[in-house]
Amino acid sequence: QVQLVESGGGFVQPGGSLRLSCAASGSIFSIKSMAWYRQAPGQQRDLVATITPGGRTNSADSVKGRFTISRDNAKNTVYLQMNSLKPEDTAVYYCNVVAVVAAANYEYWGQGTQVTVSS
Repeated sequence: QVQLVESGGGFVQPGGSLRLSCAASGSIFSIKSMAWYRQAPGQQRDLVATITPGGRTNSADSVKGRFTISRDNAKNTVYLQMNSLKPEDTAVYYCNVVAVVAAANYEYWGQGTQVTVSS
């Protein structure tokens, strides 16, 4: 069993910053990809950014230059540094992890953390 615990969401004014964290724990042999998704009310869940075990990243065009994904492999933790936040970034943010457990790949989701950007 693998658990993902997210933290760092909240309320911020436009132009502000937040840092999200997602820590994985449990019977993990190794973690492959880690990612952040977000879902605004009435919208589908969209990919925000991904990071490979080696640190290669990819991000959605809407957040390029403002959001940075990173990971600490020793802590099984992924981060999302969000700068220059805009009202349209308001959403529930979910971390996503693909982990090797008992020689098989499994996908896990965090519980979600609310990010609200408003003046």
